Amino acid sequence: MLKVIGQSYTLSVIKRVPFGVFLDAGNLGEVLLPTRYVPQDAEIGDQIDVFLYLDSDDRLIATTRRPSVKVGQFAYLPVVQVTEVGAFLDWGLEKNLLVPFAQQHLPLQENKSYLVYVYIDGRDGRIVASSKIDQFLNDDQPHTFKPHQQVDLIIANSTELGFKAIINHGHWGLLHKDDVFQRISFGQKLRGFIQSIRADGKINLTLNGGQQSRDKDSRIIIDYLKQHQHFAPLHDKTDAKVIAAELGISKSAFKKTIGNLYKQSIIVIEKEGIRLLSPKL
Repeated sequence: MLKVIGQSYTLSVIKRVPFGVFLDAGNLGEVLLPTRYVPQDAEIGDQIDVFLYLDSDDRLIATTRRPSVKVGQFAYLPVVQVTEVGAFLDWGLEKNLLVPFAQQHLPLQENKSYLVYVYIDGRDGRIVASSKIDQFLNDDQPHTFKPHQQVDLIIANSTELGFKAIINHGHWGLLHKDDVFQRISFGQKLRGFIQSIRADGKINLTLNGGQQSRDKDSRIIIDYLKQHQHFAPLHDKTDAKVIAAELGISKSAFKKTIGNLYKQSIIVIEKEGIRLLSPKL
């Protein structure tokens, strides 16, 4: 497997030197792991998990420290310094991560955090970041996502419809505000699910998915019915805000759940609401 900087690998120790050990990085050659990162009992042939990047002198180097983000990923990082060459971000390594002025959507300020994309500058081979995230995401990019698939999300911004999120560091998706029942902040990492894929290829997301979430929603509705004489004046025409206030779940989750409960003969759906048929549940 070809190795590139900005990624993590498990590499073998091939040589000891007074200032550390050299690791076999394949196509990248020998790479130094400084003494401060070398395990005390490390021997020739041992394998060590490391991250590869360039030090302050632009030399390839390894570290056992884990950065907050790797090349090809997005992250919400704090600015620790602004200089004449750009803004520097703390990404968990000794050498801070540069965002050149040309790659700043708006001027970055010290002590504030920003959502950035990390990549390798094609001109000099250095690892840098950009806050111009739109140029690294395209709604027209092909994807193979399927409904109910679990995905990793990073909240990017808000719209009138809800929250735009980056899916698996590669695609845009939308969390509709009516489906969000928790506090969400810019740059937050969340585990979510593909809710649906529109005819135009755009992706709708949900934070509730999978069997565990469906079971939880079923229990919420059943318990509510048991506490209200086995009946609730809620149905598919009920306003989403009313459902959220009464049950704490989205209208789409409510409709799916009562449909499943109906198929299992646990409830009946009447004109004025839903009724529990199995009070012993």
